[in-house]
Amino acid sequence: MDAIDKPLSSDISLGLLLEAIAASPDLSLVFRYDGRLVKPGYHVTEVKAGHFSALDCGANPEAWAEIFVQLWDVEEDGRTHMPAGKFAAIIRKVSEHVKLDGSAKLTFEVSDGMQPMQLYCASFPTTGDGAMHIELFRVRQAASRETAGWRNKRKQPPAANRRTRPGAATSRRQRGVEQHLLR
Repeated sequence: MDAIDKPLSSDISLGLLLEAIAASPDLSLVFRYDGRLVKPGYHVTEVKAGHFSALDCGANPEAWAEIFVQLWDVEEDGRTHMPAGKFAAIIRKVSEHVKLDGSAKLTFEVSDGMQPMQLYCASFPTTGDGAMHIELFRVRQAASRETAGWRNKRKQPPAANRRTRPGAATSRRQRGVEQHLLR
Protein backbone atom coordinates (compact mmCIF):
# COMPACT_ATOMS: atom_id res chain seq x y z
CA MET A 1 0.00 0.00 0.00
CA ASP A 2 1.38 3.41 -0.96
CA ALA A 3 -0.36 5.21 1.87
CA ILE A 4 -0.09 8.95 1.89
CA ASP A 5 -0.31 8.95 5.66
CA LYS A 6 2.92 7.00 6.25
CA PRO A 7 5.13 8.74 8.80
CA LEU A 8 6.89 11.68 7.25
CA SER A 9 10.51 12.42 8.02
CA SER A 10 9.21 15.04 10.48
CA ASP A 11 7.14 12.48 12.42
CA ILE A 12 8.29 11.51 15.87
CA SER A 13 7.65 8.37 17.89
CA LEU A 14 6.52 8.41 21.51
CA GLY A 15 9.94 7.17 22.66
CA LEU A 16 11.82 9.96 20.86
CA LEU A 17 9.45 12.57 22.26
CA LEU A 18 9.95 11.29 25.82
CA GLU A 19 13.75 11.28 25.34
CA ALA A 20 13.65 14.92 24.22
CA ILE A 21 11.45 15.85 27.18
CA ALA A 22 13.81 14.10 29.62
CA ALA A 23 16.57 16.49 28.55
CA SER A 24 14.48 19.58 29.48
CA PRO A 25 11.58 18.59 31.74
CA ASP A 26 11.15 22.06 33.28
CA LEU A 27 10.50 23.83 29.97
CA SER A 28 6.91 24.69 29.05
CA LEU A 29 5.55 22.30 26.43
CA VAL A 30 3.92 24.35 23.67
CA PHE A 31 2.15 22.76 20.72
CA ARG A 32 1.44 24.65 17.49
CA TYR A 33 -1.25 23.50 15.05
CA ASP A 34 -3.06 25.14 12.14
CA GLY A 35 -0.87 28.25 12.52
CA ARG A 36 -1.67 28.90 16.18
CA LEU A 37 -0.33 27.93 19.59
CA VAL A 38 -2.35 25.79 21.96
CA LYS A 39 -3.83 27.83 24.75
CA PRO A 40 -1.98 27.86 28.08
CA GLY A 41 -4.73 25.84 29.80
CA TYR A 42 -4.65 22.85 27.43
CA HIS A 43 -5.27 19.39 28.86
CA VAL A 44 -4.12 15.91 27.89
CA THR A 45 -7.54 14.28 28.09
CA GLU A 46 -6.80 10.79 26.79
CA VAL A 47 -3.93 8.56 25.70
CA LYS A 48 -4.78 5.49 23.60
CA ALA A 49 -2.64 2.71 22.16
CA GLY A 50 -3.64 0.70 19.14
CA HIS A 51 -2.20 -2.09 17.06
CA PHE A 52 -3.59 -2.19 13.57
CA SER A 53 -3.55 -4.77 10.81
CA ALA A 54 -5.01 -3.97 7.43
CA LEU A 55 -5.39 -5.29 3.93
CA ASP A 56 -5.92 -2.79 1.14
CA CYS A 57 -7.99 -3.33 -2.02
CA GLY A 58 -4.87 -4.62 -3.78
CA ALA A 59 -4.45 -7.37 -1.13
CA ASN A 60 -1.36 -5.66 0.32
CA PRO A 61 -1.06 -6.35 4.07
CA GLU A 62 0.12 -3.75 6.53
CA ALA A 63 0.54 -3.62 10.30
CA TRP A 64 1.56 -0.83 12.68
CA ALA A 65 1.31 0.40 16.24
CA GLU A 66 0.01 3.88 17.00
CA ILE A 67 -0.33 6.02 20.12
CA PHE A 68 -3.05 8.70 20.18
CA VAL A 69 -2.67 11.66 22.54
CA GLN A 70 -5.79 13.78 22.84
CA LEU A 71 -5.31 17.49 23.54
CA TRP A 72 -8.16 19.73 24.63
CA ASP A 73 -7.16 23.25 23.59
CA VAL A 74 -8.81 25.42 26.23
CA GLU A 75 -7.81 28.42 28.24
CA GLU A 76 -8.14 28.43 32.00
CA ASP A 77 -7.57 31.41 34.26
CA GLY A 78 -4.06 31.71 35.58
CA ARG A 79 -2.67 28.59 33.93
CA THR A 80 0.50 28.50 31.91
CA HIS A 81 1.58 25.96 29.32
CA MET A 82 2.17 22.55 30.88
CA PRO A 83 5.78 21.74 31.82
CA ALA A 84 7.25 19.07 29.55
CA GLY A 85 7.96 16.91 32.64
CA LYS A 86 4.25 16.92 33.55
CA PHE A 87 3.38 15.69 30.05
CA ALA A 88 5.93 12.87 30.49
CA ALA A 89 4.43 12.05 33.93
CA ILE A 90 0.96 11.74 32.36
CA ILE A 91 2.36 9.34 29.77
CA ARG A 92 4.13 7.34 32.53
CA LYS A 93 0.85 7.12 34.48
CA VAL A 94 -0.96 5.83 31.40
CA SER A 95 1.81 3.26 30.81
CA GLU A 96 1.04 1.75 34.24
CA HIS A 97 -2.33 0.65 32.84
CA VAL A 98 -1.89 0.54 29.05
CA LYS A 99 1.03 -1.02 27.17
CA LEU A 100 2.68 1.80 25.22
CA ASP A 101 5.14 0.95 22.45
CA GLY A 102 7.88 3.61 22.40
CA SER A 103 8.49 3.03 18.69
CA ALA A 104 4.81 3.49 17.82
CA LYS A 105 3.66 6.17 15.43
CA LEU A 106 2.48 9.17 17.48
CA THR A 107 -0.77 10.89 16.52
CA PHE A 108 -2.33 13.87 18.29
CA GLU A 109 -6.07 14.44 18.36
CA VAL A 110 -6.80 18.13 18.97
CA SER A 111 -10.03 20.01 19.58
CA ASP A 112 -10.91 23.34 21.13
CA GLY A 113 -14.29 21.99 22.21
CA MET A 114 -16.05 23.87 19.41
CA GLN A 115 -14.50 22.31 16.31
CA PRO A 116 -14.47 18.55 15.61
CA MET A 117 -11.41 16.58 16.66
CA GLN A 118 -8.59 16.78 14.07
CA LEU A 119 -5.65 14.39 13.67
CA TYR A 120 -2.04 15.58 13.61
CA CYS A 121 1.45 14.10 13.49
CA ALA A 122 4.24 15.80 15.43
CA SER A 123 7.67 17.11 14.54
CA PHE A 124 10.73 16.67 16.74
CA PRO A 125 10.65 19.25 19.56
CA THR A 126 12.72 22.41 19.34
CA THR A 127 13.64 24.63 22.26
CA GLY A 128 13.69 28.39 22.46
CA ASP A 129 12.24 31.27 24.47
CA GLY A 130 12.13 29.11 27.60
CA ALA A 131 9.84 26.52 26.03
CA MET A 132 9.86 23.24 24.15
CA HIS A 133 7.91 23.66 20.90
CA ILE A 134 6.23 20.88 18.96
CA GLU A 135 4.74 21.59 15.55
CA LEU A 136 1.67 19.51 14.71
CA PHE A 137 0.84 18.76 11.07
CA ARG A 138 -2.51 17.53 9.80
CA VAL A 139 -2.56 13.81 9.06
CA ARG A 140 -3.31 13.21 5.40
CA GLN A 141 -5.84 10.60 4.35
CA ALA A 142 -4.56 7.23 3.16
CA ALA A 143 -4.82 6.26 -0.47
CA SER A 144 -3.82 2.96 -1.98
CA ARG A 145 -2.33 2.58 -5.45
CA GLU A 146 -5.70 1.38 -6.68
CA THR A 147 -7.69 4.36 -5.39
CA ALA A 148 -4.98 6.78 -6.50
CA GLY A 149 -5.24 5.22 -10.00
CA TRP A 150 -9.01 5.58 -9.92
CA ARG A 151 -8.67 9.26 -9.04
CA ASN A 152 -6.25 9.78 -11.91
CA LYS A 153 -8.66 8.08 -14.35
CA ARG A 154 -11.30 10.61 -13.38
CA LYS A 155 -9.02 13.42 -14.58
CA GLN A 156 -8.44 11.87 -18.03
CA PRO A 157 -10.38 13.04 -21.11
CA PRO A 158 -13.79 11.46 -21.76
CA ALA A 159 -13.81 7.83 -22.90
CA ALA A 160 -15.00 8.82 -26.37
CA ASN A 161 -11.70 10.63 -26.94
CA ARG A 162 -9.66 7.64 -25.73
CA ARG A 163 -11.21 4.79 -27.75
CA THR A 164 -8.68 5.01 -30.55
CA ARG A 165 -5.78 4.30 -28.23
CA PRO A 166 -4.49 0.72 -27.97
CA GLY A 167 -6.11 -1.14 -25.12
CA ALA A 168 -8.98 1.35 -24.79
CA ALA A 169 -12.43 0.03 -23.91
CA THR A 170 -14.38 -1.16 -26.92
CA SER A 171 -17.41 -2.96 -25.53
CA ARG A 172 -20.55 -1.06 -24.64
CA ARG A 173 -20.32 -2.32 -21.05
CA GLN A 174 -16.68 -1.22 -20.67
CA ARG A 175 -17.50 2.24 -22.05
CA GLY A 176 -20.38 2.49 -19.57
CA VAL A 177 -18.06 1.64 -16.67
CA GLU A 178 -15.56 4.26 -17.88
CA GLN A 179 -18.31 6.86 -18.19
CA HIS A 180 -19.38 6.08 -14.63
CA LEU A 181 -15.79 6.51 -13.36
CA LEU A 182 -15.42 9.84 -15.16
CA ARG A 183 -18.42 11.41 -13.44
